[in-house]
Amino acid sequence: MRREPSTPRPDWDATIRAQGLVYVDTELPDGGIMSYWDETAAYAFELDEVLRLEEATEELHRMSVAAAEHIVARNRYAEFGIPAWAAEAVARSLRESPPNLYGRFDLWYDGTWPPKLLEYNADTPTSLVEASIVQWYWLEHTHPEADQWNSLHERLVGAWAKIGAGLHDPRVHVVWSEEEESGEDQITAGYLAETARQAGLDVTLMPIQRIGWDGRRFVDADDRPITTCFKLYPWEWMLAEPYGPPALEPGTPTTWIEPAWKLLLSNKALLAVLWELHPGHEYLLPAYLDSPRGMTGYVAKPLLGREGASVRIITEGAEIANPGIYGDEGFCYQEFRALPEFAGNHMVLGSWIVDGESAGVGVRESASLITDGYARFLPHYIDAPRVG
Repeated sequence: MRREPSTPRPDWDATIRAQGLVYVDTELPDGGIMSYWDETAAYAFELDEVLRLEEATEELHRMSVAAAEHIVARNRYAEFGIPAWAAEAVARSLRESPPNLYGRFDLWYDGTWPPKLLEYNADTPTSLVEASIVQWYWLEHTHPEADQWNSLHERLVGAWAKIGAGLHDPRVHVVWSEEEESGEDQITAGYLAETARQAGLDVTLMPIQRIGWDGRRFVDADDRPITTCFKLYPWEWMLAEPYGPPALEPGTPTTWIEPAWKLLLSNKALLAVLWELHPGHEYLLPAYLDSPRGMTGYVAKPLLGREGASVRIITEGAEIANPGIYGDEGFCYQEFRALPEFAGNHMVLGSWIVDGESAGVGVRESASLITDGYARFLPHYIDAPRVG
């Protein structure tokens, strides 16, 4: 893997907005505007390298699912901050294997082997439209002879078709929260709705705030029952709200995607359980729940919360990033591994999984040691001729 300078297309800004990247503008602390999409550089991968990273991604997913089974079998919900009243519903969800769609591993990777797991965004991962659509069209415009590690669109349509084959009602509701103001959640939900339509499903797209409860079931704004619902809305938020308990009741006739057991994979406590089950594994960093256990450099990650910057980096006893930006919830203490630096930028590799299979990658860079709200997305290509 290498980082290469690239000449931006003359009409790149209008092009990516037309492709759905309406959340491209990032406001800086000084009031200036930075573009989230960055095609002044691109990452080039070798084909053999991509194949190995795909295998690593799928192995990490298998390990994570096995860890969820271990957590349920050992009744370790309290370590994940999951309330006791929700435990049986999470266990039932895992036991019954309802449909699940996708996730994204954030990996440390500098071009040498092995990659290291930083976290698993398994419930509500975003940065999907740019990884699936926008960078593919960038490839078509700039490197038409090359390939890309990107089968996201095809795999999402295939996964929806598989889900649809098991439904007695082909209608699927896709929801997001109106409280997210950048437009990213709405566009992501809209894109996922389109992949479901292409799979032959009857899709209703709506804000989650418009879901109603008639005393027996969830209904949409037209009082139609919501039998299958993809929600771009984290389970930990749902559990904290009044409709959380009925959402998990066994008599409530709604199948949620992602299912409730994904709570266990999107929680940072998973990192500690994985290290406990696989100590010394080449894809993992040491991680613990009780304390840093003598690590001189570590990251304190809140157990709950979507992708964000509310972490603390401590080295040699001093906080070097985000001092004081954290809540009162529990933490996972993971060994600090500085993100790889390329041309003064810190890079993280987002490796996607769809229906249990590796599906593509997105590269983000930040000036900070933390991939925060000021990160930029850079396209990539495989340094080999396109097949097919």
